[in-house]
Amino acid sequence: MTTGLQVIFIEDDELVRRASVQSLQLAGFDVTGHGSVESAERAIDASFPGVIVSDIRLPGASGLDLLAQCRERASEVPVILVTGHGDISMAVQAMRDGAYDFIEKPFASERLIEAVRRALERRKLVLENQALRRELAEQSSVAPRIIGRSPAIEQVRRLIANVAPTDASVLVNGDTGAGKELIARSLHEMSPRRDKPFIAVNCGALPEQMFESEMFGYEAGAFTGAQKRRIGRLEAASGGTLFLDEIESMPLSLQVKLLRVLQDGVLERLGSNQPVRANLRVVAAAKGDMNEHVADGTFRRDLLYRLNVVTITLPPLNERREDIVPLFEHFLLDAAVRYERPAPLITDRQRVELMQRDWPGNVRELRNAADRMVLGILDDGGAASLDTSTQSLKERVEQFERAVIGETLEQCGGAVAVAADRMQLGKATLYEKIKRYGIVVKGDSSER
Repeated sequence: MTTGLQVIFIEDDELVRRASVQSLQLAGFDVTGHGSVESAERAIDASFPGVIVSDIRLPGASGLDLLAQCRERASEVPVILVTGHGDISMAVQAMRDGAYDFIEKPFASERLIEAVRRALERRKLVLENQALRRELAEQSSVAPRIIGRSPAIEQVRRLIANVAPTDASVLVNGDTGAGKELIARSLHEMSPRRDKPFIAVNCGALPEQMFESEMFGYEAGAFTGAQKRRIGRLEAASGGTLFLDEIESMPLSLQVKLLRVLQDGVLERLGSNQPVRANLRVVAAAKGDMNEHVADGTFRRDLLYRLNVVTITLPPLNERREDIVPLFEHFLLDAAVRYERPAPLITDRQRVELMQRDWPGNVRELRNAADRMVLGILDDGGAASLDTSTQSLKERVEQFERAVIGETLEQCGGAVAVAADRMQLGKATLYEKIKRYGIVVKGDSSER
């Protein structure tokens, strides 16, 4: 439960120190006892993997001095202060200053163990998030971002590595949400153009009457309302990569102009006869069969030939099911870091559920499901555990109870006593449920 985490216990009374250290050890904690702050401080820095329990009144530096030191060099290490009856107001102020909790003397071993357990859970969460950030940083290179182990994804990775260093135009074909823009960004980031602009244009989202001015730019006075020169997307991408998503939606009248830019490497802003050099690489993305658009006259054959020097096909998730779980686990890590929540471990049953679903929204839908699991959100009549149709009544009740407790604690600012009163629960019962469900209590805990 606390493997790898440590507890430093500081108390100058040797009998109290020995008894407390023994109680914590019997509860399964890795504990070291110290008689003074000076004896313990060498072991404390920002990377210390644990929590500190310290008496306030000590010979030499006090527990409050230790708290101040931790705020400066180890601000995320939880500090629990042990106080005499007359020091409670001082301890409450210390909590406002950053202490995690305080315990009043004389205390039962159960009270100490519970406080340490909750503090270690907090510390564990912080350390996990730090590790997740490091892991995601290590995955910032392009190759690991193309997640999956299916033959189709292996082929995509090989094509990207082969084509990216060139200026060959690439057509990425795949359903909505399959990850076409990620492929385009990967081609850009692995190319010599990586330090130049990557300009993404959704052809289906630009109104036809604005398409030409957005793509080619215009001079002041080119039309009513054109008060000053504007650089278009094609010119902005010069030196870098232009990504044209939903290329099949590009108006036919603009296709011939784009073809000229690709063939000649020049463009003209609206209202100007002055050619502008445009040194760019084009990556286009489409859904469906482009040959059908050519056949029905909505897309130029010569432009298609210019765009698809290389075609990368991205199959939908339901055709590469072995990629679903690795992708989902990656999205869980990413969501855990973004939302500063623990990354849930998915069960074998959940793995099966993930692979059985059709995922019509593809990677985008899968990412959203991972976000919801990290947030613990119920939606569409189902739970964050993906599918409640196979859950027992007990599991559904526990899921609901966890959500209610978490929401109430958040509404009460983390004050356990207030939350317990609102839910008409005993504090001890609420603490037990917090522990069982792994709920992290945030906020001012001076009322607990």
